[in-house]
Amino acid sequence: MSQAARGSAGGTGDGVSEFGYSQQMKRELGWYTSFAVAFGFVSIATGIFTAYGSVLNSSGPLGIWTWPVVVVGQLCVALVFGALAARIPVSGYAYQWISRLANPVLGWIMGWVSFTFLAVVVVAVDYTIASTILPVLFQYQGTSANAWVVTAGVLLLQAVLVALSTRATQRVNNVAVTMQLVGMVLLTVLLFVVGAATGVLDFGTLFSTGDVPSEGYFALGGLTSAGPWSLGFLMGAFTIVGFEAAANLAEETRDPARVVPKAMAQAVVGLGVLGMLFLIAVTALAGDPAALARSDTPVADVIARVLGSYVGKGLLVLVVISIFSCGLVISLSGARLVWAMARDKRFPAWRLLNRVTPATGTPLNASVFLFVVSQIVLGLFASSTQALFSLFSAATLLPALIYAATVALYLVKRRSLPPSKGFRLGRWEAPVLVVSVVWLVYELLIFRDASFAEPWLYVLVMFAIGAAYLGYLLVRHGVSGLSMPDMHDIDKTLDHDQQGVAAGGGA
Repeated sequence: MSQAARGSAGGTGDGVSEFGYSQQMKRELGWYTSFAVAFGFVSIATGIFTAYGSVLNSSGPLGIWTWPVVVVGQLCVALVFGALAARIPVSGYAYQWISRLANPVLGWIMGWVSFTFLAVVVVAVDYTIASTILPVLFQYQGTSANAWVVTAGVLLLQAVLVALSTRATQRVNNVAVTMQLVGMVLLTVLLFVVGAATGVLDFGTLFSTGDVPSEGYFALGGLTSAGPWSLGFLMGAFTIVGFEAAANLAEETRDPARVVPKAMAQAVVGLGVLGMLFLIAVTALAGDPAALARSDTPVADVIARVLGSYVGKGLLVLVVISIFSCGLVISLSGARLVWAMARDKRFPAWRLLNRVTPATGTPLNASVFLFVVSQIVLGLFASSTQALFSLFSAATLLPALIYAATVALYLVKRRSLPPSKGFRLGRWEAPVLVVSVVWLVYELLIFRDASFAEPWLYVLVMFAIGAAYLGYLLVRHGVSGLSMPDMHDIDKTLDHDQQGVAAGGGA
């Protein structure tokens, strides 16, 4: 039995040697930092400020009630991810899991899809600051040109921080997440209290469809169109993603098999509850939802109108910090994925990208590479008249594909997974898998709508680039040359062990 097989069969350590690697980065993340990574990526401030206007236009205020459905669905996905992270706690998350449990070719494809997601979602997140928050905060007219410049600057600042110091990045994120937790609770309470005191809180708005016709509202839609209710799910689906970033930093987390699954699940639950309360408050204070839907910054407009310019601007500063933290975590996670794939010689320019710089203790080259790619993505989308919609749509479609493939892997391999080192689904496995599958199939069907043509084009272009490089790897090294370090076939290992037991019993 190989070293990896022995570790899977009976090891209890949380090191990386059983997976064929050496520990290159410091293992210093505790529970709160791991939680902050998951929470920071799944930033409700980012998601709601980015997508709320789109929901008003496509589904009306009633569309916010899709949120709890998404929370339940994504929580089940997070639990499946937790079960895998507890078995293979190494950087690269879905890339590692599928490479080792299915085969390296499928694992590489999943790694590339994950990379394309991180490259576009960091742009979508940072573009939100430039297009929906800063124009209200500083009272200037937002344009595609100035949004492009501001977003490029934010991306640069995040890349510098991630490249130079992991510890500083973690501290900034921990502080930002703490501020976001406290600030979003305070903001939600203030909106309810001030709205009730001034008599402008109208809960009837929560069940209005606004300018969206009520006839056929809950219809599933046609072959190339999704119904109004279905489109409302995109806000939650865009927001409640990225919790797996905690798994991507498993090699830097203490006791990751126990800490990471807990951090991911707690982040989804906490954000789900707080996000729903915030959506209820904002929607009940929307006034005329049809007029608000025409605004480029609907959430910011409600905050400023209800709480006044000074308090409103102070809380918008908090939102900027939260969104910056989200982009920071995405940059951190993206750099780790690039580094993890380059470490296995699976990424273009892997000789440069697989290095951990001794002076900083970070994969500096991988961080710079992700920054360059994100600037290219920004250039491709920023000239579009609906840049924000296209960015957040692509950043919703890609994780849905990743989650669906990972859950499918778990379904196929659940009987032959290596033993968990700290987290199991137990008797909840069947219902968790059923909910996950139903939710992900429904979510993916939403993207048949013709309005998602541009995000699909981005996905196809990135797939084509990835396919070309995968073809190069297969021609040069063959399928056998893509095997993972110290990789073992779990099915064969279990069969061999069972045969050995049977032979021993027969003797």
